[in-house]
Amino acid sequence: MRTTTPAPEVLADHNGEPRPFLNMPLTYGQARLGMAFHEAGHAVLSMAYGMHVITSEVIAWEPEPGQWAVTGNTAHQTQDAPPWHYAAQCAAGELAHVTYLMAYGLWTPERAAACAAAHDRELAIEVLRQFGYRLGRTRVPEGGKSWGMVQGMARRKVGHLWREIRIVAHAMDERTVLSGDEIADLTGLVNPSFQGGAA
Repeated sequence: MRTTTPAPEVLADHNGEPRPFLNMPLTYGQARLGMAFHEAGHAVLSMAYGMHVITSEVIAWEPEPGQWAVTGNTAHQTQDAPPWHYAAQCAAGELAHVTYLMAYGLWTPERAAACAAAHDRELAIEVLRQFGYRLGRTRVPEGGKSWGMVQGMARRKVGHLWREIRIVAHAMDERTVLSGDEIADLTGLVNPSFQGGAA
């Protein structure tokens, strides 16, 4: 764990706003592993859907003595990714996180609610809008899909790839940062070549 707060750009979301931090009643180790599952969900679904994964990491630090904070980040290249696959990988982090709580006997309604990743949903809505696709937060827009529909797509894929997500999450918890190629080696999935230059 870092003893200093990371630079603001490390903690910023896609709009430059502060990335949300995990805040639930768990031990540091349980919360860190939960965030590793969240990021592993993004990374594994991205790769399974043909996106190039650059890195996936858990970011943990001690904002004040005796306190901790944890977040994460997965960097990937999504060129030519089908838009609904992109949206599903956005939803996969939260779903993998909740599945971790259930599988490890840590689930409570409050902890599951704390896994909500509105920033991932908003990123998906914004990116799909740029390409002319309509993704609704709570309803199905004309000609589009709702976030609930996207979560259903992601939930099936998370279940199918749970073994790979679990392997990546435990490795990330141990090593903090995994490259896409390390994730491919761990899972047997293919990390497509980075397009347009060096990663």
